[in-house]
Amino acid sequence: MAGSRRVLPLLLLLSSALGSLLPPAAAGKVPLALYYESLCPYCSRFIVNHLAGIFDNGVIDAVELQLFPYGNAHVRGSNNTISCQHGPDECLLNTVEACAMDAWPDLKVHFGFINCVEDLVMKRRRGEWESCFNKLGLDSKRVTDCYKSERGHELSLKFGKLTDALVPPHKYVPWVVVDGQPIGEDYENFLFYVCKAYKGQPPKVCHGSGSRRPFIKEVVKAGNGVSYNSGGVEPDRSDDDSN
Repeated sequence: MAGSRRVLPLLLLLSSALGSLLPPAAAGKVPLALYYESLCPYCSRFIVNHLAGIFDNGVIDAVELQLFPYGNAHVRGSNNTISCQHGPDECLLNTVEACAMDAWPDLKVHFGFINCVEDLVMKRRRGEWESCFNKLGLDSKRVTDCYKSERGHELSLKFGKLTDALVPPHKYVPWVVVDGQPIGEDYENFLFYVCKAYKGQPPKVCHGSGSRRPFIKEVVKAGNGVSYNSGGVEPDRSDDDSN
């Protein structure tokens, strides 16, 4: 009995030490969702200039990222035709990005592709989106077959239903939801909210290390650009920087 009483504290100490060595994700990830549309300039900038950074600063280990490429689109008619805010090209790229997620479930793979496409959108070279296959060494067949078939349409309808089911409903895009709570026009400061919600050992960026500002200590005032849901469909403005 005396021996077992001595062993128990040692086991507890060992368990505590091992627990401190577990990766941050083991403590439970923070849900992070982005509702967007492919040709919204604010969405492209957010994906390329802000969201992509989580793969470099360690935050990816603390979040469960989900993307919803639909935005302010609408379903019309008995045949469920989708009309997009920035025209047919946006519907095409929304579907392409939905198909990328379906073809490559690995987040790093499909996000890398989407980031590449949105980078071209941001640079006003959206017509070159297919070059992302070669840039990233990806086989284009599964995505191409998907967006040209009923499968692509089904995926877009699915993302549409998920977007329309938001409570509260989205008012504009990009619409960022952290841990179930929309953060409105403060979306570029999403790291603050992730760091605040995360209960595990926080990534260094949460303490301001390797960051331009200590996210955990300040909240940037709202006022970032957004693309409002007008309730209608805007004409396609090729390479336009407007909503």
